[in-house]
Amino acid sequence: MSETKRVNKAISETGYCSRREADKFIEAGQVTVNGQKAVSGQQVGSADVVKVKGKRLSMKPPAVYMAFHKPPGITSTTDSKDPDNIVDFIGYKQRIFPIGRLDKPSEGLIFMTNDGDIVNKILRAGNNHEKEYVVTVNKPITDEFLKKMGKGVKILGTKTKPCKVTKVSKSVFRIILVQGLNRQIRRMAEVCGYEVKRLVRVRIMTVDIKGIAPGKWRYLTDKEISHINRLVESSVKTEEASTEKRASKPKKYIKPSLKKYMEANSRRKPTRTGKPGKKKGRR
Repeated sequence: MSETKRVNKAISETGYCSRREADKFIEAGQVTVNGQKAVSGQQVGSADVVKVKGKRLSMKPPAVYMAFHKPPGITSTTDSKDPDNIVDFIGYKQRIFPIGRLDKPSEGLIFMTNDGDIVNKILRAGNNHEKEYVVTVNKPITDEFLKKMGKGVKILGTKTKPCKVTKVSKSVFRIILVQGLNRQIRRMAEVCGYEVKRLVRVRIMTVDIKGIAPGKWRYLTDKEISHINRLVESSVKTEEASTEKRASKPKKYIKPSLKKYMEANSRRKPTRTGKPGKKKGRR
């Protein structure tokens, strides 16, 4: 039996449009499956003929994986309403989207793809995939600053994970993170009394930015793609991970005396008053 998927997803995977836009076409009656008007949530397989506005959609395009050097001022979003969105800036022939984010004033390496599965795996919290940055700050770096950054600081209601921080020059340091909190490095530096003047991501996992000029991109090599797939092969879907997390939660501790009382009373029949174990008085 062939694998099926929602019709809006099938349309988006061809590169024709986004899922949200596909839903609008479906609601407008402009999508057909095997000659019949499609309905929201309908499942389709590889043998089905899907048309949008009378045009039959081509087979799913081959997967695209690219390394892009995002320049400052470009937003890591697919929202076409943002004039500085990363998709329009690249202008690729197929629909692609970024894996993760990089702050608008920041620059450096970001992956672009049309493969939603690998996006979910890479972004899964807890995968511990390394991301390396070179950061310039507004004043000389001290040993105390490096130590504090490396041990972790409190931002956004939590303490950042320990990380490797090394001094490059008077006001430049290199940092390797395994998490991606919102504006994490900038917030960490601010807590330590520093202001980030320039931030460049130079590496994601085993892929580095060498040879890619700002605003340019290259396809990932087969070797790089294979390595990334090996690194994320143990990743699970968010829903599965949540289930595992719930299952691994320790049971609530109950004092032995209270536990015995609860077990004993659970075996007694409730009285008319609804209070277990209390005998009715004689009339």
